[in-house]
Amino acid sequence: FRIGQGYDVHQLEEGRDFWLGGIKIDHSQGAKGHSDADVLCHAIADALLGAIGELDIGHHFPNSDESIRGISSLEILRKVASLVHQANSRAVNVDATLIAEAPKIAPYATTMCANIAADLGVDSTCVNVKGKTTEKLGFTGRGEGIAAQAVVVAIDAALAEHRQRLVDEGADDAAGEEAAAVVDDDRGLADGQRVVEDAGQCLVRCLLAL
Repeated sequence: FRIGQGYDVHQLEEGRDFWLGGIKIDHSQGAKGHSDADVLCHAIADALLGAIGELDIGHHFPNSDESIRGISSLEILRKVASLVHQANSRAVNVDATLIAEAPKIAPYATTMCANIAADLGVDSTCVNVKGKTTEKLGFTGRGEGIAAQAVVVAIDAALAEHRQRLVDEGADDAAGEEAAAVVDDDRGLADGQRVVEDAGQCLVRCLLAL
């Protein structure tokens, strides 16, 4: 498996639409940006790109490209998800945090998760969104901007598809979930064994070089 981390910040201004997780939120301020400035989707997109070793969204969706001005950030997520698939990977977990004094995130979190999951092609239980304040400190505390952080876990596509088949086949009695967990554990043990073997070989080479 591979892990990607994403971070994004947008300035807040009066009179702008405020999009978060694909939802237009009623708020006195909105985020400024070349796209719809959905800071949550941008952080997740960057995390996805990081998990497959790609350059960030600024490279793939530059603010110098007028053809994408005002583009929905859910569309950006769909395009990034396509890149993940092309890399023979699948996102299996997304954990994101929005950092702002306002608005409160909890009332929208479930819908945000559903929107993001739909565009990534995963179950909504694989996506988590939460909100944090900075206790009035910094630019987010002063209401000047909003920030988001995201972490994504991606695994090999073949393993993801095999795991999903096991889940689907045992959906009625939870056997599939247990079998999928065994697959994950077996792959983790195999990966761990390879790491130990590689470390041992490296140590031998170092000792021989002395």
